Amino acid sequence: MKRSIPVGWRDVNWHGDQWLAHKTAWLLMLVALILPNVLSADERPTVLVMGDSLSAAYNIERDAGWVTLLEERLGDDAEVINASISGETTSGGAQRFPELLRQHSPALVLLELGGNDGLRGLSPQQMQANLAQMIEQSQAAGAKVLLLGIDIPPNYGQAYRDAFKRVFTRLADTYDVPLVPFLLEGVALDDDLMQDDDIHPTADAQPMILENVWPALAPMLKGHASHLAAD
Repeated sequence: MKRSIPVGWRDVNWHGDQWLAHKTAWLLMLVALILPNVLSADERPTVLVMGDSLSAAYNIERDAGWVTLLEERLGDDAEVINASISGETTSGGAQRFPELLRQHSPALVLLELGGNDGLRGLSPQQMQANLAQMIEQSQAAGAKVLLLGIDIPPNYGQAYRDAFKRVFTRLADTYDVPLVPFLLEGVALDDDLMQDDDIHPTADAQPMILENVWPALAPMLKGHASHLAAD
């Protein structure tokens, strides 16, 4: 029995070139539909957090840390890389930083280092040089930098404490980068928000730390996560 040809195809009599052109047109249409979504995912900015135990969720669940809370707030608008290590000094961070910069190509770098330098009584001048190096490398790579400042207990002596704190303000002025003067503002002096060592914040303190960071960070997100920057 002779098979019938589907009605929709009876009048089609394409030569090879016509068929190729038709197929190419359909492929281009599919690419046009899919490509914007692919580009949108690839163009998400990367936020690199370079810190110590204050950003590494020391002695609490990592999901409760302020960096994870930041990641949740940004959602699909940015990728957050937490390269923080408990006990990290500015010297150790400066050694690790070039490879992290190369690997992740961040649009924003949150630089939270120096606390362990202070607790160990290390040279504020060397601390400043290490942080300056990371800021310069970030800016040379086209990344914006947010500097997260920290303080040390008064028992280290007022002269050393003043020199330590001046490092952050000098760097912010020299390199024209925004500064959060004290990451643990409203937290460090509240016993209920600090762990027994009086150095590390509790899980309950983490949302407050994020709120200390957010006002400085939000304007830097314009053009990347504009609806979040307007919050």
